[in-house]
Amino acid sequence: MVQKSPTERRPRGRPRVYDPDLALQQALEVFWKAGYAGTSLDDLAAATGMNRPSLYAGFGDKRSIYMKALTLYWESAAAGVRTALAADQPLAGALMQVYQQALTLYFSGKGKPRGCFTLATAVTESGDDPMVREFVGNGFRKLDEALKRRIRAARDKGELPADADPDTLAGLASAVHATLGVRARAGIARAELEEFARKSVASICRNP
Repeated sequence: MVQKSPTERRPRGRPRVYDPDLALQQALEVFWKAGYAGTSLDDLAAATGMNRPSLYAGFGDKRSIYMKALTLYWESAAAGVRTALAADQPLAGALMQVYQQALTLYFSGKGKPRGCFTLATAVTESGDDPMVREFVGNGFRKLDEALKRRIRAARDKGELPADADPDTLAGLASAVHATLGVRARAGIARAELEEFARKSVASICRNP
């Protein structure tokens, strides 16, 4: 029987022993709970099961990990908004779907309401970090534009009065979205926030 040499028996390189998508989601959870400043690399290593060298190799430094987590959150939330606004339903139903999806996300913390990841972490950092500030600002502008398009389409279909201002109504709809995130973080019950959302939608979608 021919014996394989140690080199032949051992695969070259160290196999990746972590799922990068899962690790990034785990890092996001840590930042969401403690904020950027309150999260250390040791916290991230413990949550992901990766040591510091592996974290650096896979994601970069703490700031890079945070930016990747923030991007992941925005992409997921934005996908939900696009789906709701594109649905073939009246504007009131579309907006309520947007808010319900947001609340589901805000109350996804295993029994502990945690609100909006962006408002809970990125807004604080945006004061001193131009990259975070630009990222968050662009995200809010994209949300506003998506709402404007949907509201303009509803007005053109006769769901809103002819003199309805899409810019103003989109601003109100976006403000409600942010308010839900802040109030959820503050511990307001979901049922109360759902009622707030319904009344806000009724105000935005007033009958012509």
